[in-house]
Amino acid sequence: MRLSKRLTQIESLVGAGYTHIWDCCCDHGLLGAALLSRQAAAHIHFVDIVPELMHELKNKLQRFFPADALTANKSTNSRWHIHCLDVALLPLDHVVGKQLVIIAGVGGDLMTDFIEAICTRHPTLAIDFLLCPVHHNFTLRQQLIKHGFDLQREVLIEENQRFYEILLVTRNPRRKALCCSVNPVGDQLWHCADTEQITIAHQYLQKTVAHYQRMQLRPNVDVQHIIDAYNAVNVTSD
Repeated sequence: MRLSKRLTQIESLVGAGYTHIWDCCCDHGLLGAALLSRQAAAHIHFVDIVPELMHELKNKLQRFFPADALTANKSTNSRWHIHCLDVALLPLDHVVGKQLVIIAGVGGDLMTDFIEAICTRHPTLAIDFLLCPVHHNFTLRQQLIKHGFDLQREVLIEENQRFYEILLVTRNPRRKALCCSVNPVGDQLWHCADTEQITIAHQYLQKTVAHYQRMQLRPNVDVQHIIDAYNAVNVTSD
């Protein structure tokens, strides 16, 4: 099945050099299957907490990737692995090699909880994360800043009249910053390559500010600092 625009963009940000890639909240496994097809890593892990989805996905993988069907989940040499578990409990310390954790399709609040749990359980482990929350991006970015993540790449896309931030970040407690820190409201998002991207950036910025302005009207809610941060953003053309 063809990937959506959002999943295509996420897939394109997966570079070389990974031994293990974890496709979390994988749903029907379309992203992981695309990564498996192009052999993006020696091991592709499909993770979701819904047993029915995992059972269905296992049958599909055995059907469409028959070369791996006999060894999958029975040998460390298999190319794909099924995990029916909470993302917070990923067994990241049970494998060897460079790892990428992909989390997409869930809210920023839940994603923030996942990040907190993973960092707490694996405080010394170097991990790359590819993240695409459906909302609450500011909350997620605060968590990434708290845990000292470095930004590798961030992209803003529009699909079906919805906007998505995609962040490729890394956390390596044993080394100094590799590139640049995560900005609370984004940085690369606002540097646009063409007029279409400029339009998307302006629309997203206006929508985001309007959202927080409505929140500010609620009793006992103060998000003025967030509004000020987004109002300070300058959309530019590269």
